[in-house]
Amino acid sequence: MKRKLQNILVTGGAGFIGSNYIHYMFEDKIFDGRIINVDKLTYAGNLENLVSIEKEYGGKRYFFEKTDVKDYEAVKAILGKYNIDTVVHFAAESHVDRSIFGPGEFIQTNIIGTFNLLECVREVWRDRQDVLFHHVSTDEVYGSLDDQGYFYESTPYDPQSPYSASKASSDHLVKAYHHTYGLPVTISNCSNNYGPYQFPEKLIPLMILNMKNNKPLPIYGDGKNIRDWLYVSDHNRALWKIVNDGKAGETYNIGGENEWENIRLVHVLCEKMAEATGEDVNKFSQLITYVKDRAGHDRRYAINCDKIKNELGWRQTVNFDEGLTQTIQWYMGNDAWLNHILDGTYQNWIHLNYTAR
Repeated sequence: MKRKLQNILVTGGAGFIGSNYIHYMFEDKIFDGRIINVDKLTYAGNLENLVSIEKEYGGKRYFFEKTDVKDYEAVKAILGKYNIDTVVHFAAESHVDRSIFGPGEFIQTNIIGTFNLLECVREVWRDRQDVLFHHVSTDEVYGSLDDQGYFYESTPYDPQSPYSASKASSDHLVKAYHHTYGLPVTISNCSNNYGPYQFPEKLIPLMILNMKNNKPLPIYGDGKNIRDWLYVSDHNRALWKIVNDGKAGETYNIGGENEWENIRLVHVLCEKMAEATGEDVNKFSQLITYVKDRAGHDRRYAINCDKIKNELGWRQTVNFDEGLTQTIQWYMGNDAWLNHILDGTYQNWIHLNYTAR
């Protein structure tokens, strides 16, 4: 049955990937329906990410509801109020370091919040098949790789942190609701995203911010942990492919096919910052500081994304050099956005001591 795709509920739409998804949907003019953004507005949720969308589409095709996904009655009311036919579920606690120091919120939001959403849509949608619940997840659920091999959709789950364990749990819940109740669902597991609006606790924006402020560039352990990097707009194009054409009950891996050791990536960022500012690269590279390794630090992530390429026709379009240049330009050109974040709760926790996952 063809999906309706007229009233899309985006959870966590004020966060990094969610806000970029909303920009993509409106600015690329690929969607003519309504988007309802539900966000609790935790430290990483920022409505400044969506000022231009609110100005042009607010009250017409874009609506914001400050709501916790764990609030059953509130979520159920929103589903009915806007006649929601599609859920794209981004809302999650996502920073590994925070999950190590305080796992409780990850269990509540990522597991209980997802369970609550599933219960709400099951109650409201009943037996409809022209609807879809899409769950956005992470490659971290698969655990860690050595220097060979890739994560496939069939790779057994082996989460190593409270964060990845909470996302693995939510993935299993979503799959169970499809198999048990016939709920139309899809799941995507993506590699590390980067790009505009990313909260500066993650590796790339943290390094850019610290270089701007002449602060140490902290690198965990030996710096040789490997991540696969994906520009956020490529991720969101993949999500739209899945929401439109993905097969109910299926999982799709979304990767950048772009592996980098953390230390190599930071050196490249130093070079690009030198180009952007006209400074000597040594000014930035001498800020690199090795710190004690993160507990349970996964060594390597690498995604095989043949399935989404072959079945849905998706491809990456932004190469890493271009993506890094665009990302640096965005952070260098948005001081007001950064300053507002640095005035908030971010300062109270991160202290610029930790890198990204």
